[in-house]
Amino acid sequence: MPVDTARMTKVFSRPQSLTEAHFTYCPGCHHGLITRIIGQTIDELGIAERTIGIAPVGCAVFAYLWYRCDALQVAHGRASAVATGLKRARPDRIVFSYQGDGDFASIGTAESIHAANRGENITVIFVNNQIYGMTGGEMAPTTLVSQRTTTTPEGRDPATTGYPIRFSELLAQLDAPVYITRQALYDTRRIMDCTKAIKKAFQNQVDGKGYSLVEILSTCPTNWHMSPLQANEHVATTVTKVFPLGDLVNKGA
Repeated sequence: MPVDTARMTKVFSRPQSLTEAHFTYCPGCHHGLITRIIGQTIDELGIAERTIGIAPVGCAVFAYLWYRCDALQVAHGRASAVATGLKRARPDRIVFSYQGDGDFASIGTAESIHAANRGENITVIFVNNQIYGMTGGEMAPTTLVSQRTTTTPEGRDPATTGYPIRFSELLAQLDAPVYITRQALYDTRRIMDCTKAIKKAFQNQVDGKGYSLVEILSTCPTNWHMSPLQANEHVATTVTKVFPLGDLVNKGA
């Protein structure tokens, strides 16, 4: 049956802050959705002309191609340090870093902790998919106990490799951060909650409140060897038991 296009209503458009460049993410992962939500947030706040994004080494390595704003590609783990320098040099700019769990919670551990401890007025998007996605599926600091990776083919053993790090809980013990939250994207409600959290984290910076971190539990169907549907269910039923959702710090809410 032919589609009556005259009666169709357009309900969604590409955010103006996103370019026409194609994402290089694997099909079914949540990175594309996160990238889109950030673009939508930049549009809604009207801050594109003064926003600077920082691309990591990781799955979002080409983020500087996808946003219609200034952006930098930085060395692995150094995004929080570079964001600090940018914000201090140009306090009128809105600076955000986009970092995976290997980048933010492993290679960049020191930079991440000290930027938070100083209360730098930046926005950090921390994507936690419990694995090194881009480099071949190795164990990350957030890999679950018994989870199989290319470097733990029989599953992560706490006796030799420790336990998954709850990095948001670690940073929540510091005095300076104004907003730390953990969100997910496995269903419509969680997408809406995550969208609100990202907007709040950017708004905090616009208002000069200080350090904001949004951790997002993401899927990695390719390296988890799951379908996108299975990966969503895994996050909802298993990952959230180790990394509970919700706000850990929300000052002045």
